[in-house]
Amino acid sequence: MGAYLKKRLFFMLITLWGISLLGFFLINWAPGSPLEAALRQGQASAELSDLSASAATRVALEKQYGLDRPLVYRYAIWLKNFATLDFGKSFSYQRPVLDVISEKLPVSLQLGGMSFILAYLFAIPLGILMAMKRDQALDTGVSVLLWSVYCVPPFMMAILLLVFLAGGSFLDLFPLGGMVSDGILSFSLGQKILDRVWHLVLPLTCYTAGSFVSLTFVVRGAVLEELKKDYMATARAKGLGEVRIVMKHALRNALIPVVTGLGSFLSAFFAGSLLIETVFGLEGIGLMSYNAVLARDYPLIMGSLMIQSLLFLVGNLLSDLLYRAVDPRVDFS
Repeated sequence: MGAYLKKRLFFMLITLWGISLLGFFLINWAPGSPLEAALRQGQASAELSDLSASAATRVALEKQYGLDRPLVYRYAIWLKNFATLDFGKSFSYQRPVLDVISEKLPVSLQLGGMSFILAYLFAIPLGILMAMKRDQALDTGVSVLLWSVYCVPPFMMAILLLVFLAGGSFLDLFPLGGMVSDGILSFSLGQKILDRVWHLVLPLTCYTAGSFVSLTFVVRGAVLEELKKDYMATARAKGLGEVRIVMKHALRNALIPVVTGLGSFLSAFFAGSLLIETVFGLEGIGLMSYNAVLARDYPLIMGSLMIQSLLFLVGNLLSDLLYRAVDPRVDFS
């Protein structure tokens, strides 16, 4: 196992380097520049806001952004800084990239983490129940309902929830958006927790719906596959009840493809939807990354890309380790 981990860590470093190389050059080769983006969005300095700004001013600003140096040299400097976890200073926010990401991270952390937990918490028992009631009314009815939910795009679901449940033409049960209510600083601890939950209900519903439906059908299919195997017939021949057969014998093997997906919880923190964040007014990583691309904020784009890539790679490694823990027959040597 030790040799396997060393090998995986080595290839993770190579993969990260490849991602950084490809991402850096593609971002810088893309049409536009931070200066042009600032002009379009009206965020330029007073001198640059005039389209007839002198060439000298542009040259000075390019030097300020570090865009006057050769691309290869700029990448080498960036790579050296990245080795010390220095992602540079954001052009848009005029603050260190890590500070900006740390400010946006709690939103993605709450939505991604809670969505992940809720999906697993409810999908596993529901999938098992559907497998045990295969082709019965409960299985058919829940399947139709889940597929109906799955067919609704998250963006459309967000709009429908706001119209029907957030003060549209119907019920006014939840806020239109945001993470907290006005005046939350005066709330007690319990009121703050309830207020945060109240604001998260609708966004979490949109975030969780797709993964919950997919995971439920994965569990159902895996349990049904195990129930068809010979050792299940042997267990029935011994007079064991169906519930005990499923929970004691079939469940362990059926959950192998499910448990290995737990490694994705790291990347789930960033797994936000830009459209959902926009609809609910949530300033998470998704919206931040989108705005960074529009502004050609190279340091912020690269910082977000590398952090998400690292979490994805670590999640994949964790998935492999969980697979080995659940099924000791797996040999990575």
